[in-house]
Amino acid sequence: MRLIVYEQALRRVAERLAPYRHQLELLVVDAEGRITLDSESVSDDAAQPDAGWIAPEAAFGPSGRPLIVALLKSQKLDWVHTGAAGVDNPMWGQLVAKGAVLTTGHGQAISIAEFVLGEVLAWRQRVMERRAEQAAHRWTRLPFREISGSRWLIIGFGAIGQAVAQRARAFGAEITGVRRSGRAHPLADKMAQLADVREHLPNADIVVLAAPLNDATRGLADATFFAAMRPGSALINVGRGDLVDETALLAALARGIPERAILDVFHAEPLPSQSPLWDHPRVSATAHASAFGSGQGARNDALFLENLRRRLAGEPPLYPADPRDLGR
Repeated sequence: MRLIVYEQALRRVAERLAPYRHQLELLVVDAEGRITLDSESVSDDAAQPDAGWIAPEAAFGPSGRPLIVALLKSQKLDWVHTGAAGVDNPMWGQLVAKGAVLTTGHGQAISIAEFVLGEVLAWRQRVMERRAEQAAHRWTRLPFREISGSRWLIIGFGAIGQAVAQRARAFGAEITGVRRSGRAHPLADKMAQLADVREHLPNADIVVLAAPLNDATRGLADATFFAAMRPGSALINVGRGDLVDETALLAALARGIPERAILDVFHAEPLPSQSPLWDHPRVSATAHASAFGSGQGARNDALFLENLRRRLAGEPPLYPADPRDLGR
C-alpha cells in the first residue's frame, strides 16, 4: 500500500508503524508541501497513493493542499482517513466518488463533550457573576441552577452526542437523543428522529446541536425552532454553523428565548469582527475550538492506526463516513 501522510503526523506514529513497514510505501508531505518517496521528491501527479491520512495539522498549513491534490489525482485511491468528524466539505464527496472508502475521526468527542459541560456549568452556576462579586469584594450568595434534573435534547447522537449524554447523565440530567434511526440507546432516556424535534423542544432545558450538516439539517434551528424552545433554555452548537439561522437566533434572543446561546461554530468563520454575536450579552462565542482538548490528538492517531491495521488485514473499518453526510 502506498500511503501519503503529513510529516509531523508521521513522526508521532513512526514507531507504531514499524510492524507494517514491509507492507507500506510512505509518501511524506513536509511542512512546505513537498512530497517525497524514499527522500526523493515526487510530483502530485506521480505520487499515486493507494491511501491517505489527512491528520488535523495538514488542514491548517501549506502541506494540506498538495496532500489533498495528490489524493484527488490518484488513479488507484481506495482509502482515506481523516481526523475530522464532519465531512460536509465537497472534497470528501469527490474522494468517495473516486471509489475510496472514507473513515472519520472521533477522537474529539471527549474534548467537545467536556467543552459543552464546562460551558453549561459556567452559565448555570453564574461563574462570571461570582468573579465580578469577588473583584468588588462583595459577600454575595448567588443561587444557581443545578444540572441535576435538567432535561437535555441532543440532536445528533453519534460519538459526540453520546459523549455529551454520558457526562450530562452523570450529573443527573434526563437525556433525549435524536438520530436518523430513532433506535433506543443506553445513554438516552428517550430517543427520537429528526422529524420529531419540534415536539421535544418545549420540554428541553438544554438543546445541543451535534448533528452533521446535510440537506436535512441545514438551517434546522430556524425561527420556528426557536419559537418552540422553553423559557430559560440554552442552545449549544458544536456541529456546523449552518445548522443555525443566525438572523433568526438573534431575533429569538431579543425576545428572551433561548436565554443563552453557546456557539462554537458559525456560518462565516472566522466570525466577522462586525458580527453582533461577539458582543451579545447572552452569547458565548468560541473560535471553533471545542475539539482542542489535550487528549484528542492521541485518540485520533490511535484510530488511524487501528483503521490502518484493519485495512491491511482486510477487516471492516471503524467509523466509515455516511454517504448522506458527504458534501457535494
